[in-house]
Amino acid sequence: MKLMDYRLAKQAPDEMFLAPGQVHEHCQALYEWLQAQPADRLTQKRAEADLAFRRVGITFAVYGDDAGTERLIPFDMIPRVISAAEWARLETGLKQRVRALNHFLHDVYHDHEIIHAGVIPAAQVFGNAQYRPEMQGIALPGRVYCHVAGIDIVRAAAPDGGAPQFYVLEDNLRVPSGVSYMLENRKVMMRLFPDAFAGINVAPVAHYPDRLLENLRASAPAGIDSPTIVVMTPGMYNSAYFEHAFLAQQMGVELVEGQDLFVDDETVYMRTTRGRRRVDVIYRRVDDDYLDPLAFRPESTLGVPGLLSAYRAGRVSLANAIGTGIADDKSIYPYVPEMIRFYLGEEPVLQNVPTYQCRDPESLAYVLANLASLVVKEVHGAGGYGMLIGPTSTRDEIEQFAQRLRATPAAYIAQPTLALSTSPTYVESGVAPRHIDLRPYVLCGREISVVPGGLTRVALREGSLVVNSSQGGGTKDTWVLQEALPKER
Repeated sequence: MKLMDYRLAKQAPDEMFLAPGQVHEHCQALYEWLQAQPADRLTQKRAEADLAFRRVGITFAVYGDDAGTERLIPFDMIPRVISAAEWARLETGLKQRVRALNHFLHDVYHDHEIIHAGVIPAAQVFGNAQYRPEMQGIALPGRVYCHVAGIDIVRAAAPDGGAPQFYVLEDNLRVPSGVSYMLENRKVMMRLFPDAFAGINVAPVAHYPDRLLENLRASAPAGIDSPTIVVMTPGMYNSAYFEHAFLAQQMGVELVEGQDLFVDDETVYMRTTRGRRRVDVIYRRVDDDYLDPLAFRPESTLGVPGLLSAYRAGRVSLANAIGTGIADDKSIYPYVPEMIRFYLGEEPVLQNVPTYQCRDPESLAYVLANLASLVVKEVHGAGGYGMLIGPTSTRDEIEQFAQRLRATPAAYIAQPTLALSTSPTYVESGVAPRHIDLRPYVLCGREISVVPGGLTRVALREGSLVVNSSQGGGTKDTWVLQEALPKER
């Protein structure tokens, strides 16, 4: 593979190249390895990677797609490399952020100190669709609400023209997905290119399921020394079902659906061939609304009747807790830096993207006047749906979105269009820059930990800023260089 003719994207920082022909120091070893690879080898390995993913069954579903629901997520073989120094700062910032978010969640459902202090308007919390009044006063083990967080990170040029820096784009605290792709991407890369790992010291990620299991055990109700843990899935037609089954298998626990569980005397049990068995911890991949038809949506067939009563009684733990969505709602996102200052007395290590809340008349006026240069998102949106990317939209699309904004301004936020960093990506025409983001996974139990790496998502369409798999994005392996850790075997 020859990278000498690689052309950098305009205005966007590149993860491998500082300037044309000038490689970042921490990428030098990977660059040299890539340069030594014959083009036909990479073409062959690309086909082998697709075959490996098909055999394992790594697919995702696209809801409403008439062409078929199951697809492979495109995998790019050129990894994204993060230096040890960069990762150390990222890790510090991620732990700080998730610690503050857990404080906020406990406060929201108990003393409301941040609201009484005037930091966040009460209406922003209690009027939010993700707020669950049923959680008021429930004592959770270790005061941990968010056991697993996926924090979306982007690198972009600083507003003042300074060096590119990391920004937090989004907090995913409800049922964050994608970690199975992180793990399988690494397995495939190690199988296809063992020689690359022999020469580059990449920090391991394979211990993630063990860490997750430790944290779930730590969240068990008081007095339970050997908790029974299950992964609760909505079923095989869910878009992330592969991941649910994968994580259950990797942790050695049962994968269950709501119909496999029942509640008796405020205790959750699992139906087995040997009779009922008490369940102590549920790693749930089912949204709040569907967890308990007696408490939330009565028409839900995915949940367990009486689950909330068992939860309130402290006889079962849920990861993540009911009601965590209030902390990852896009209308709450702008307040996270203030949460860090309020609860921790620290300055944020990682910055937010500047954000306009359209519920504010002055901000709405600015957004409407500048739609062509902004990104506008629904506050409850996900997966790249329900958003406008001004610079790539037509006049008609902008005008239609403006009408929606005027009708329900509180349902939207807006942000400047960032020039997300690019990474060399193997596409049909050769190697070209494509925009990427990063989703590291933060685990909370007795302590907070971050597995070095994460899921790098890549916008495969030229010029696109949307990395979501549902919108045509792919994934890459993420290599964190850290001399203190042994090479992954």
